[in-house]
Amino acid sequence: QVQLVESGGGLVQPGGSLRLACVASGSFFSIHAMGWYRQAPGKERELVTTITGGGSTNYADSVKGRFAISRTNANNTVYLQMYSQKPENTAVYYCNAMIASSRWNTRAYWGQGTQVPVSS
Repeated sequence: QVQLVESGGGLVQPGGSLRLACVASGSFFSIHAMGWYRQAPGKERELVTTITGGGSTNYADSVKGRFAISRTNANNTVYLQMYSQKPENTAVYYCNAMIASSRWNTRAYWGQGTQVPVSS
C-alpha cells in the first residue's frame, strides 16, 4: 500500500516562512514527478509546483520567487519551502506523486493534506 504523508503545516504569520515535507512509503518500483497542490476555502484545488525525477521544476506564477520545491530521492521525500507568506496563501496543501508500481503501471497518489493558515 503506497502512502504519501505530509508534515510541517501550521499557522504562519504574514511575511513568515514554513517548510512542508511529504514522504512516500510502501512498496513501489519508482517515483516520477512529485508536486504540491493547494485548495483555498471556497476554491478549487490548484497546482503550486512540481519537480521531476531529474530535478526540473515548474511553479505557478503566483508563487514564483517565494516558494521552492526540492526532493531527496534517497528517502522518497519532497519538500516545499514557502517564504514571504501572504494571507491569500491560506489553504490546505496536498502532496502529489506519480508512482510506478511496476515498469508498466504508473498512477497518481495524493497525501491527506496539511492546513496552512496565514494570519496574524
